[in-house]
Amino acid sequence: MTEAKFLAANPAIPTQNEIWEPVVISGETIERESERLLSLDVADPIERQIRIVHPMACSRGQGLAPGIEVRLSALKPGERTKPYRHNATEVGFCIGGGGHAKTGPAEFDFTQYDVWNTPSWTSISYENTTKKPQLRLTYSNAPLLRLLNVHLVEDKKTTGIVPEAPAHDKAGHGDSMKIKDLFQIPGDDAWLMSYERLINPPAVESNPNFWEWQKVKQELDKLTALGAKYRGRRLYLLYNQLTGRTNGTTPSFFATMTVRPPNIIDRPHRHASAAINYYFSGAGYSRVAGKHYEWKAGDLMLSAPGWAIHNHASHDQGPVYELTIQDQPFHIWQESLLWQESLAEPPALLGAQPGFKTNREEALV
Repeated sequence: MTEAKFLAANPAIPTQNEIWEPVVISGETIERESERLLSLDVADPIERQIRIVHPMACSRGQGLAPGIEVRLSALKPGERTKPYRHNATEVGFCIGGGGHAKTGPAEFDFTQYDVWNTPSWTSISYENTTKKPQLRLTYSNAPLLRLLNVHLVEDKKTTGIVPEAPAHDKAGHGDSMKIKDLFQIPGDDAWLMSYERLINPPAVESNPNFWEWQKVKQELDKLTALGAKYRGRRLYLLYNQLTGRTNGTTPSFFATMTVRPPNIIDRPHRHASAAINYYFSGAGYSRVAGKHYEWKAGDLMLSAPGWAIHNHASHDQGPVYELTIQDQPFHIWQESLLWQESLAEPPALLGAQPGFKTNREEALV
């Protein structure tokens, strides 16, 4: 029989967290890996993908950040993958070519720099309907699920085919049986919930969303009117209404599109969430935990390890456009999102405490 250990613990002693070193994967490296994937002789085109893993990642997590997986995928013209599904949620991002995606009942055509999300346990398949190679980055919360030993990929041989969207009882939670399934203890502030409600919570429909880059860019470019005195980031969140107050693209991640006019330097800040940037126009640098990192269009970067002080800046040869994936919504849900927008101000627990303000109205005057 396995026996548990008893270890001394003092929760008041600060944890010695290990900050992952930022890493820049150059556009040239991504191009070489893409060419290698396209040269493979595979039985199923779904095999033309590879994880981009941080050197500090454990063998089970295999993320570019501790809770964020990044996969590079390639398809030759005319190839189509078989559908698969798992209990991770994903953000898809086309970095080259284009094609067609089928996500559950939804289908859409995509081209370079378009973004979409795939809900958990929703089948996804891709087809290259163009004459050029299709290249995609996929961001997933699978590393966290693997570390919890609950990353589940559908195996039809052993589990059979589960309906894409199981029917839910919309008549009520125990109403037909007149069960008092959710109530406040008389004379107390505490609440109780029945088992019947526990195993049949209100279902919230989770749908794929699609953000066309050219339409997003039209709105994003308007933010260039904010001058150099603006204290904030010129970005828009690709918002999924399912996520509500956690401000996500999926329940785990947000995806933001940012424009950086030439010679803009952000203020140093930090947050518990980790951030991964893909730069697809312009060039600049980041300072993270006191070190300097240069980047350019086509580079992928773990740009903000959790709680590392950092800021970003653009060079003078044109605007920077970038996609940022950050696990902020996950941290809001578990009340761990400490955020320090300015090092001159104390941190705030975003989602549980009032956050920060910018000077956007003054900057537009």
